[in-house]
Amino acid sequence: MLPSGWEAVRRILAVRLDNIGDVVMLAPALRTLKRALPEASITLMASPAGSQAAPLLPWVDGVLVHRPVWQDVSGRMPLDPARELALVEAVRAGRYDAAVVFTSFSQSPYPPAYVCYLAGIPIRLGQSKEFGGGVLSHAVTPPPDGAHQVDRNVHLLESVGFRPAGRHLELRVPEDARQGAARLLRSAGVDPEEPYAVLAPGASCEARRYPPGRAGAVARALAAEAGLPVVLVGSERDAAAVEAAMAAALGRGRGPAGGRVVSLAGLTTVPELAAIVRGAALVIGNNSAPMHLADAFRRPLVVTYSGTDREEQWRPRTAPAALLRRPTPCSPCYRFTCPYGLACLDIPPAEVACAALGLLAQSAGERRRAGPTPAGSGGAT
Repeated sequence: MLPSGWEAVRRILAVRLDNIGDVVMLAPALRTLKRALPEASITLMASPAGSQAAPLLPWVDGVLVHRPVWQDVSGRMPLDPARELALVEAVRAGRYDAAVVFTSFSQSPYPPAYVCYLAGIPIRLGQSKEFGGGVLSHAVTPPPDGAHQVDRNVHLLESVGFRPAGRHLELRVPEDARQGAARLLRSAGVDPEEPYAVLAPGASCEARRYPPGRAGAVARALAAEAGLPVVLVGSERDAAAVEAAMAAALGRGRGPAGGRVVSLAGLTTVPELAAIVRGAALVIGNNSAPMHLADAFRRPLVVTYSGTDREEQWRPRTAPAALLRRPTPCSPCYRFTCPYGLACLDIPPAEVACAALGLLAQSAGERRRAGPTPAGSGGAT
């Protein structure tokens, strides 16, 4: 049974104007919408970064890409009312019956909801603790700030009468991305059918990044002790972090004693990155997109989780995971840069490598008990 007023909805605009990981965590809410309204089309309104995850979400029928001024952290976007008016017209052209505005605990739904109001969308659903008049047609009281982002997304729909279609992450990797990932791995000398580890030293902000030199030392230790190839991944903006990690991993031109360390940073699309993560025996990274991808694919995961955010808001909940950080009085700071030398990530590489080796051993033991399984198998495809 549909919530009142949603019976005639055929075109939905789902708004999530954040990073890749935030869009990945939208999966259970999108699945809920599609299961309740199977004949409806869902357009994802996403940032340029977040839109790259859309091919992994089988419930999305189209994408509207926009960089919103209301989330311009740098404050450098020029005054350009015409740009915002053009957005209103682009939304109006979609002839949507409903807009669902997904936000984190610190964001307001009212700027994007006002765009939808001006575009003539009759149903505008969002959650906020602040008063916003009639900008939202359906204003929902949000859960506590400490709620996990996945739960927050589902809460928005559940509050108006939708029955949740589970809270587990689910992604589907397109076949061309699987093939592309396999070609990239082979070009780097890594057999995609054999065990390998993934290390992602980047993150969307400096304050979430485990020092790249230490990350490289982790890669070196893991390759030597586990005998696995270690594949470094990241976007083009992670180039400096990956380069520093690679230099530390190779250490004066000497490769690791056991396995080898290679880099595919800047060479993958997001779906190809997802395919590489899906096939990994282990993933090591920060509080960033690869963490959420690994969680969706149930990959064993070591996270150097900085004190910028509360763990319960974003942490992996399905994959076997070890979250490492040092307690600090400034956490959670929600900062993009750290004035205290990343004290929360003052974790020796040997400790990270030990956690990784422990998860590998645990995973191997579980595989032996369960019997043969396809490489990269998990709850998503």
